[in-house]
Amino acid sequence: MEGVFDRPREHAFHNFFEAHHGELARMASLITGDSSVADDLAADAFAEIWRYWDRVTAADDPLAYARGVLVNVARSWNRRHGLEEHSARLAGLFHRDERTAEADVPAALDVRAALARLPYRRRACVVLRYAFDLSEREVADVLGISVGTVKSQTSRGATQLAALIAATEDPRAALVRSGAGARRGGVR
Repeated sequence: MEGVFDRPREHAFHNFFEAHHGELARMASLITGDSSVADDLAADAFAEIWRYWDRVTAADDPLAYARGVLVNVARSWNRRHGLEEHSARLAGLFHRDERTAEADVPAALDVRAALARLPYRRRACVVLRYAFDLSEREVADVLGISVGTVKSQTSRGATQLAALIAATEDPRAALVRSGAGARRGGVR
């Protein structure tokens, strides 16, 4: 009887899955803004990757190919679910109670909420550039857009993200950081 991974093709796919599933699931979480579907989207992406495994392995960068598949799967999910969740977010009904090991959980949740409000392409560019440290060329290849578009979308996305995060900050914290709170107390 033949073992599960006796065939080299299946073994190579299994190794690729083990090495990259976590990254693709994190990417799905950040791109969709919904960590509860990240594993499902990564699994859907891996189903497509397996379907086209020969193309993936023939690619110059199989991981870039896989990221592109994940981005397309996430884009489809966003299209199906985006309007409904966008409306809920705008109405203030979108609330996430996530527990993470990060030092500043409220800040991380603010960033995730702000990312979820970015238009899809901007969000994808920001996530791939800053969260996954891909070059502009790699992002362009993954998303199937020009490097110039990556540059402009990343810049606009980062600016919009900063504005969204600043709008969610506690005004007292911003006051203290700016030094105005200290000046009011007589210290200059």
